[in-house]
Amino acid sequence: MSDYHITAMLAEAVDMLACRPGSTIVDGTLGGCGHAREICRRIVPGGTLVGIDQDRDAIERAHRILPVDNLTIHIVHANFVDLPLLLSQLNITAVDGILVDIGLSQHQLEASGRGFSFNRDEPLDMRMDVRSAVTAADLVATLSERELAGLFSRYGEERWAGRIARQVVARRRHQPVTTSGQLARLVVEAVPAGAARKQRIHPATRVFMALRIAVNRELEVLDRFLEAAVALLRPGGRLCVLAFHSLEDRMVKQRFRTMANPCTCPPALPRCVCGRRPTVNLLTRKVLRPTEDEVRRNPMARSTRLRAVEKRG
Repeated sequence: MSDYHITAMLAEAVDMLACRPGSTIVDGTLGGCGHAREICRRIVPGGTLVGIDQDRDAIERAHRILPVDNLTIHIVHANFVDLPLLLSQLNITAVDGILVDIGLSQHQLEASGRGFSFNRDEPLDMRMDVRSAVTAADLVATLSERELAGLFSRYGEERWAGRIARQVVARRRHQPVTTSGQLARLVVEAVPAGAARKQRIHPATRVFMALRIAVNRELEVLDRFLEAAVALLRPGGRLCVLAFHSLEDRMVKQRFRTMANPCTCPPALPRCVCGRRPTVNLLTRKVLRPTEDEVRRNPMARSTRLRAVEKRG
């Protein structure tokens, strides 16, 4: 999401957490600190914020701008998948709310210099945590044509994955593809002009998304996080997830529905005999999306999908 300003979607996400003075809340993706600042405003006095991000820039920003009066704030440079360990290290046994916003911040797109945007010619890095070993350029340079096509198709749901992969492999035989600008131009060349004109998004959007997901292992991290997160909540505590594409949202929706209705008995049975009991109540039976007005004011919100659950007592 974009950096801090109160938008309807930001407020709605924080509303889902039901923050109160004294609450202990986790923001697992600090980003531009928009959600974190609104959470802090709602949990004073006496509240605790655990703010996590794998991007060093976000951590430095949080130290600069988050308020400290009448609050306890823990800012941690880590991935939200490590939340169980982090809370244990902080001697926090349970929390009242957890929020994760699985998208890019405006800073990452516009000022990180790591090639997240196809509108800039920057090193093709795409690591959210620069301590990680593998960059997007490494994948583009080493994966086979078949592997690249599979990556673009699986993570980006890219219709022209095969053509794009073929174009990339042909180009790298003569010149390494090392910048975001180079890759964006290759994609534009590979996608048929007629198809590109019909798209509402830039032809390189899905390819860049697929590479970013692969570099940061985003779906694997999200799956592991969802498996562990509810156990960290107090009864009545809430988990809120903002996703930005269908693969993430599908994973969240399926996991939340399973937790709300885990019974595996055949429908014909008069009563449940499997013994599986719901652990959450769905707060969003249908996904929440930004309004057309908000999308006009904040185009980065266009793809946002919000889902939330409440832990049963």
